Amino acid sequence: MSWRHLPLTRVDAFADRPFTGNPAAVMPLDEWLSDDLLQKMAAENNLAETAFLVPDDSGEADYELRWFTPGVEVALCGHATLASGHVLLSAAPWRNDMRFRTRKAGILTVSRDGEGDGYRMALPAYPPAPKTMPDVARAMGGAVQDMLWHEGGYALLVYPDAASVRALEPDLRALKEGGDVLYIATAPGEGDPSGADVVSRAFAPGAGIDEDPVTGSAHSVLTPYWTQRLGRDRFAAYQASARGGHVGCRIDGDRVELSGRCVTTLTGEFLL
Repeated sequence: MSWRHLPLTRVDAFADRPFTGNPAAVMPLDEWLSDDLLQKMAAENNLAETAFLVPDDSGEADYELRWFTPGVEVALCGHATLASGHVLLSAAPWRNDMRFRTRKAGILTVSRDGEGDGYRMALPAYPPAPKTMPDVARAMGGAVQDMLWHEGGYALLVYPDAASVRALEPDLRALKEGGDVLYIATAPGEGDPSGADVVSRAFAPGAGIDEDPVTGSAHSVLTPYWTQRLGRDRFAAYQASARGGHVGCRIDGDRVELSGRCVTTLTGEFLL
């Protein structure tokens, strides 16, 4: 039997040490495989996202980039984009940035941020608008103060304090009935042991992810909301999952700039 050896790197994104942040599998390919095969490979990896990369021939970017959860292809994934930039820039120390052409999120860029394993990533800003969602509030639980929505499939629920967010035990079965929606719980970080300005958690059971460890795309929604509420253009965020992860957030017009570190935890091959 003849096997195809496809490179695979596992990276903890928004992490300063192994087993924190959000793990992603990064798989550079020479050409696109079938969507069905990409989905099966992502399911086999069984991580929140697998990022697949193919050299871009459009002249707009260095690589085409797509993201798959174990269950579906997603329109935007921040942590796997950061992880992809980390893998490619680690292999090209003379480069300062990598540009990615995506199917639904436009051109995304990952740049070095100082020395070592720090990176900056530009994503689209997704300002949420107020929307009453009583079923979602009931399924999330806790004392929801505000509810907001972005049409990309992001529900933002605001709580009075970080302790309320940390204590949430959502009804994941009820949330899953809403389909492929990212449910974000957030609160001011005052008094939280993370030391962050803003605390959040994110849940996506409809995409096969009960709780996402650290979610870059969630901060595309959180950044325009909190910069307006705090009255400044940047803040420090912490996603309070079991693994946890710090995200630097800045608004820049219709883009958000997220910063964080990455740790490579595995390099190997996927055999087909």
